[in-house]
Amino acid sequence: MEVSTQEFEALKKRLADAESQLAARIKPLTLRVSEKGALSVYGLGAWPVTLYSSQWDRLIEAIPKVKAFLVENKDKFSTKAATK
Repeated sequence: MEVSTQEFEALKKRLADAESQLAARIKPLTLRVSEKGALSVYGLGAWPVTLYSSQWDRLIEAIPKVKAFLVENKDKFSTKAATK
């Protein structure tokens, strides 16, 4: 099936529009200190991820291990669309 130049340009524009709409839906990550003195990260899902400083330190140190685990188990994970 061949596509004319005009159809190709129209498809490129639709793709660009769709990408712009998707980018607009993705919430930026925001950080807050909770009332109990923990760090809350908003924008990943419906609820914030809240951990105390020492817990964030442990998680940050484990990032290489987490990344390796994600790669090794890529076929087992599902994806979630970006939140509004």
